[in-house]
Amino acid sequence: MLKTMNAEKTPDLIGKDLPRLDAHEKVTGTAVFADDIEFGSGLLYARIKRSPHPHALIKSIDTAQAEALTGVKAVVTGADYPGYIGLYLQDRHIFCRDRVRYVGEAVAGVAAISEEIAEQAVALIQVEYELLEPVFDAEQGAGSDAPLLHPDLGSYKAASFIHPKPGTNISNHFKIRKGDIDSAWGSCAQIVERNYRIPHVQHVPIETHVAVAKMDETGEVTLWGSSQSPFAQRNLIAKALGISQSKVRVIAPYVGGGFGCKAGVSMEALAVAVAAKVKGRAVKLRLTREEEFYTTFVRQGLISRIKIGCGEQGKLLAMKNTFFWDGGASTEYGVNIARAAGYSSSGPYEVPNVMTDSYCVYTNHPVGGAFRGFGMPEMHAGLEQCINELAEAIGMDAVEFRRLNCVREGSVLVTGSAMHPTGLSDCIDQVANAIDWDRKSAASASHKRRGKGFAIMWKAPAMPPNAGSSAWLELNEDASVTIGLGGQEIGQGTFSVMAQMAAAKLGVPYDWVHVAKPIDTQYSPYEWQTVASRLTWSMGNAVANAASDARQQILDMVAEVWEEDPEDLDIVEGEVISYKSEESISLKDMVVYGLPKPDGSGWLGGPIVGRGKFMPTYVTGLDPETGQGDRAVVHYTTGAQAVEVEVDLETGRVEVLRGAAAFDAGKAINPALVEAQIEGGFVQGISTALFEGLQLKNGVLQNPSFVDYRIATTADVPAEIKSLIVEVPQDDGPWGARGVGEHPMVPTIPAIANAIYSAIAVRVAEPPFTAEKVYLAMVDAGVVE
Repeated sequence: MLKTMNAEKTPDLIGKDLPRLDAHEKVTGTAVFADDIEFGSGLLYARIKRSPHPHALIKSIDTAQAEALTGVKAVVTGADYPGYIGLYLQDRHIFCRDRVRYVGEAVAGVAAISEEIAEQAVALIQVEYELLEPVFDAEQGAGSDAPLLHPDLGSYKAASFIHPKPGTNISNHFKIRKGDIDSAWGSCAQIVERNYRIPHVQHVPIETHVAVAKMDETGEVTLWGSSQSPFAQRNLIAKALGISQSKVRVIAPYVGGGFGCKAGVSMEALAVAVAAKVKGRAVKLRLTREEEFYTTFVRQGLISRIKIGCGEQGKLLAMKNTFFWDGGASTEYGVNIARAAGYSSSGPYEVPNVMTDSYCVYTNHPVGGAFRGFGMPEMHAGLEQCINELAEAIGMDAVEFRRLNCVREGSVLVTGSAMHPTGLSDCIDQVANAIDWDRKSAASASHKRRGKGFAIMWKAPAMPPNAGSSAWLELNEDASVTIGLGGQEIGQGTFSVMAQMAAAKLGVPYDWVHVAKPIDTQYSPYEWQTVASRLTWSMGNAVANAASDARQQILDMVAEVWEEDPEDLDIVEGEVISYKSEESISLKDMVVYGLPKPDGSGWLGGPIVGRGKFMPTYVTGLDPETGQGDRAVVHYTTGAQAVEVEVDLETGRVEVLRGAAAFDAGKAINPALVEAQIEGGFVQGISTALFEGLQLKNGVLQNPSFVDYRIATTADVPAEIKSLIVEVPQDDGPWGARGVGEHPMVPTIPAIANAIYSAIAVRVAEPPFTAEKVYLAMVDAGVVE
């Protein structure tokens, strides 16, 4: 009997908690370089000579003793590589040349037959410096009298949407001018004005950065790296070396933790540069844990100055924001964080009058780069506390104030464009119910106080307007399916989701689908980067299109053989079926060998290979003076989060008792994976709210180890985390889906800050809200003696 199926083929694969595709595969982290890939006995090891100063001119470099050391095969300095490298702003060399700009910057590299010999050689390199006045504060660094860190800023190549200010330390200035801010303040019944500081933090992936590079005798480069951005690395490294992208191959196995630090190019170019001096031999560079803390990307620090006003009924009328982003010594990635904060600066609220100045500023701190949330956790940290204070000033409940002012479909956004359909209001309601917002809980002891905090958020994929995805899909003799992807699996489950989409669109069982890996730029289809929570949406569209292409090839072939209309055919559970004639045929064999023609005169078909691509075509430019335009971003993912905390009056310790969060995923392709992202993001948010912060003193990191840099552990995770999924479809998302990977950690800092205030009526100056800070704040406020 013919199975009856609707035209959507296998829709039950979408929205199901299917097992992860990699659930039974061995993931070895850095061991992949030692165990799974054989580089031969000629493998060399690289170590890096790093700057001990935050800002200094390089007067001379003497490498003679290092070169003479037995076992050393090459020594490299900035003199060997004059080219610039950078994603949005080409503002740095692979090895610094004329000056150093942060403690830990790469000055020279050594390749030797062992790491120990390479370390000895590094110690023998003599560098003469002339110390320069440093910049350690972003707001001061933006001033006209600050020491200039990049005198050549005006000559750097920048993306068209990045606006550097030559002659200053401002590498990007993004502006919003919406409405009439000056007139709006007079109409406000209440105004709150506050300043906030958010510290640098580290990603601390369990797997540190590691790369192996090899240049053969013809000049072709192969780079094996723990990377979120193999194609971006290929492009940027090729440009820096002045060679064709076709001469650079990047192979990226599973990544042992990313969170943004393995996006773009950081230490990988160092390995390639050293390998270029020992052609024919592979060179391995592995960062120590200490190096990981301050020589790779860190989350940028932020100074924000926020002023918000509302009318008598609580309706928001005006908002003025000034952001000073501490981009560090190079802002080639950080400039886009300042931009993203600018076009999202109102938060998920409709405000008729907005003035924003978002500055990315050079400092002599470690280089700022992508971090989960891409500036949104830092920006929302102050904004959502201000919203709470304004609600209190006008006499409204914090949740009700947000319900009144949050963006809805058709809201005019800060850039002047209209908001697409969103489930933010539903997120607010579900979270308020889940946390029992209207009920006050009793503390567990007389010396403790409980409080609840609430925050909402939004985030758009921060990317160029034309970031594209591609995919291929081929069927094997047994009808199993192999899909080619360029996006990376970093623990978020993207391989599983892509397999679900391919299976559902093609019409085969989920366990028939396999992902070709590792990601290899020589064979994998192009993908911009695994960042911005965009893969489910962008790469998902490419995969769906590739599956549709393959499906159509199969249906056209069978229709011709059966002399039927392809519209009457479908593929269900790996069989082509006809709703008209009720015939059926397995995909096996025919998807490679084809089918004989009905008259016996030959064959039809051949190996089935589907191709798919996706690129948004509708994102427009923004006026550089006003930030206004038709469509600034592809979409926003919105959500809400609430926590209940208990504060110990005797110690200041803050314990998160429970949390609830809801995010509008458009469509949850795999709900279990979405819930895992919500939980993981919440825990990472707790970590940055209560524990994490890089302690920089005169440019020197004081806590570059897990001894002094605390991250949340299972002991800090609340017993109850309610993960709620809202689904308001995205018009151009596959099955309506949009990304939700970064968003769960965006509202956590302000939610906890608001909960602490609810408990003890004290605002703590800045995160992390450690026991010491909270206790001293209570002492200063007179809460405790």
